[in-house]
Amino acid sequence: MTRGRTRTGTGGDPLAALLALSGAIAVIAGAYGSHGATGKAAEWLTTGAHYQMIHAVAGLVVIGRGRGPAGLLLLGAAIFAGTLYAMALGGPKWLGAVTPLGGLAMILGWMWVAVVYLRGK
Repeated sequence: MTRGRTRTGTGGDPLAALLALSGAIAVIAGAYGSHGATGKAAEWLTTGAHYQMIHAVAGLVVIGRGRGPAGLLLLGAAIFAGTLYAMALGGPKWLGAVTPLGGLAMILGWMWVAVVYLRGK
């Protein structure tokens, strides 16, 4: 194990891989929102992609300082963007009530990042 990271037997980092995949999904969703979807669906896709990409990159930046904050940023973005994507693709509109929980997780993730940097760890 290295500082701030756990490694699998092959030297990989599953959390970093998930953050990278999250970035890829954001590109796909953003492209579909910009070029394939219309109306509210396009808005939901591009909004979700925007937040998902920011938090994927942020998670990769802070992962070396703390896996907890990086994981919470990933979880929040997955909930926030995932519910928007689901609604854009025809899912039930009540998912919109769940979307703010993802936003809350992202906010808490950023606050955790601040604490980590203030403590110097």
